[in-house]
Amino acid sequence: MSKTIYILNGPNLNLLGKRQPEIYGHETLTDVEAACRAVGDANGLGLRFHQSNREYELIDWIHEAREDGAGIIINPAAFSHTSVAVLDALNTFDGPVLEVHVSNIHKREAFRHHSYVSQRAEGVIAGFGAQGYALAMQRMAALLAE
Repeated sequence: MSKTIYILNGPNLNLLGKRQPEIYGHETLTDVEAACRAVGDANGLGLRFHQSNREYELIDWIHEAREDGAGIIINPAAFSHTSVAVLDALNTFDGPVLEVHVSNIHKREAFRHHSYVSQRAEGVIAGFGAQGYALAMQRMAALLAE
């Protein structure tokens, strides 16, 4: 039985590839999921891939991951900067957490420079476009192999 990685995506990421491509690129969330599945398959990792514009759904999936997830990769999007509730939920999860941002949040508006989620994450990947997800999957595989 493979270990399951939850990849959770926050608000507006359903528009990836369509919304501000000069910042977020042209790859869609479907492209991201396919790339993550390829890395997962190569490393014997299962995948649960979700996106929601609703904070409570992300929290519910984090709670679900407590039962059957080996790790969480999360792009909380705007919830990074606002959600203590997502942080609190992640703090209940025992496995590794990696945070991903398509853009370099530190090169953008000042309010984007702080992430509550970073306080829980073992690592943060930002500014590598959609490729950051595959990098996070590779790092997750290494963390779980340790």
